[in-house]
Amino acid sequence: MDVVLLLQMGALLLVIGAFGGLLAGLLGVGGGIVLVPAFYYAFVGLGFDGPEVMRLCLGTSLATIIVTSIRSVMSHNKKGAVDWDILKTWAPGIVIGAILGTLLVAQLRTSALQAIFGVLAVIVGLYMATGRNHWRLGDAMPKGVLRAILSPVLGFLSVLMGIGGGSFGVPVMSLFGVPIHRAVATAAGFGVIIAVPAVVGFLLTPMQDAPPFTIGSVNAVAFLLVIAMTLITAPMGAALAHRIDAKPLKRGFGVFLILVALNMLRKVLF
Repeated sequence: MDVVLLLQMGALLLVIGAFGGLLAGLLGVGGGIVLVPAFYYAFVGLGFDGPEVMRLCLGTSLATIIVTSIRSVMSHNKKGAVDWDILKTWAPGIVIGAILGTLLVAQLRTSALQAIFGVLAVIVGLYMATGRNHWRLGDAMPKGVLRAILSPVLGFLSVLMGIGGGSFGVPVMSLFGVPIHRAVATAAGFGVIIAVPAVVGFLLTPMQDAPPFTIGSVNAVAFLLVIAMTLITAPMGAALAHRIDAKPLKRGFGVFLILVALNMLRKVLF
């Protein structure tokens, strides 16, 4: 392999890791929403464009989310923003959904996973670009049957996109009356609950023609480079989330996400 190309990709992953960590703390969207497409272009650029490369992107992204989310939860918890009751009551269903999602991903090829990521990312982007904080479906988080349905769906969809709980968890909590800062903080905990069982599954799912230093469907080099930056920037994002109005940035990122998702769908369709 071209050493210069490897160095360029390494530098790119460091930048991506810094950006993803900042977003994870600031917007509660989960760094995976940036990391998955970034990993895809990086691995394909290095020549690893086989039918299982998208699974590698999802697995590696979720591995980074374990570390990023733990760091983010710790930062938010110091400010008393994490709702531990929501985390405890939603955790069982989220874990079940994450496991089911991992089992499905193991059976799908890159084109199918790209299509799923693209469609879901467009939905997330539209919500981020057009959503309003006053939108409500209820005044308290669901319990009983509704929670039993929503929690596995949240974990399942998150694994299919290789993201933490923020992209779906924050909207759900906001729609049911949880203040935005508390929703962002608690969603970081969702990320840990989603990523841990999923990554165990990805580590046990081997892939053909994998890049060097790949364990199962998780690439150790990409994981370490990204984590080196997210450990620094995730707490910065969490601190900024309590100081600034992130609405304009969130809407702009929603538009950016839609464009990235549409480009991924273009690759599948044409």
